[in-house]
Amino acid sequence: MTSDKLTRKEIENLLPHRDPMLLIDELIDIKKLHSATAIMNVKKDGFYVQGHFPGQPVMPGVLIVEAFGQAAAALTAAGIDKKEYENKLVFLMSVEKAKFRNPVIPDCKLELKIEAIRSHGRVWKYKGEAFVEGKKMADAQWSATIVDRK
Repeated sequence: MTSDKLTRKEIENLLPHRDPMLLIDELIDIKKLHSATAIMNVKKDGFYVQGHFPGQPVMPGVLIVEAFGQAAAALTAAGIDKKEYENKLVFLMSVEKAKFRNPVIPDCKLELKIEAIRSHGRVWKYKGEAFVEGKKMADAQWSATIVDRK
């Protein structure tokens, strides 16, 4: 990785996720294998809006956690040697201390500030905070592992 930003297309080259499950639109302010900010444009026509909740849509908290995980996977994949990451996937192992402080209402820009806390072999631990217009919406810690693609 030569820049401090990844576009959606570059993220697609690193992660196996595709629409509608690819949630993050770009990764900015990248500090290799340390931290980044993911941008998710939460849209009014998101796949979950119709049923969560009709007439008063709210982004499900579990999707915020998924977006944290995708951001961390992209940060890690972009930072390690390409040959080392070839034919690998990043799987979520655990979620800890997740707190949802304010509802995320569609038609906003969700900023996910993530940080790699530590790594031990193929296991990584991260923490993150989600913001809309500077207001904290959620935070969590989670662990993930790099596994061989089958």
